[in-house]
Amino acid sequence: MESGTIFAQTQRLILRSFREEDLRDLFEYVSDEKVVAFEPYRPMTLEEARESLRWRMGTEEMIAVELKSARKLIGNVYLGKREFEALEIGYVFNQNYWGAGYAAESCQALVRRAFSSGTHRIYGECDPANTRSWKLLEALGFRREAHLRRNVFFWKDPEGRPIWKDTYVYAKLDTDGKK
Repeated sequence: MESGTIFAQTQRLILRSFREEDLRDLFEYVSDEKVVAFEPYRPMTLEEARESLRWRMGTEEMIAVELKSARKLIGNVYLGKREFEALEIGYVFNQNYWGAGYAAESCQALVRRAFSSGTHRIYGECDPANTRSWKLLEALGFRREAHLRRNVFFWKDPEGRPIWKDTYVYAKLDTDGKK
């Protein structure tokens, strides 16, 4: 077994900490304009991906998703610790693996693990235009709690004015689905 933490395993995936040999696979998806279209960063250069990998290796909040059959990093899930026993969830996957259920499979395993470890609430935020993201959250049993209008910007226009975006907020509680 390689060094590093394994957070969970599913039938098809290993959810683990990042490691140095992930650079090429990470670069493959963080350099893809379509993959990062809704992220707060632009497509990365190889050097930027290398810096990002260093950061990812230093935190347990970024979880690498490895496809067992190919021994390949295909994406990542973010589980950031927040106040009041809450976590924020996010995910980014290589577009070559979209539509195969890997995001749902990895998020389900990590949500289950988080709730069994005492987490009270998990929430995710996404752009309303990112239909794939909010449909995934709904499929995972998250409920839309808010539609924040023009509450955030990642970029500015050529005149330096913010390009405002809306945000959907979804959440799931540890008691959801329990009677």
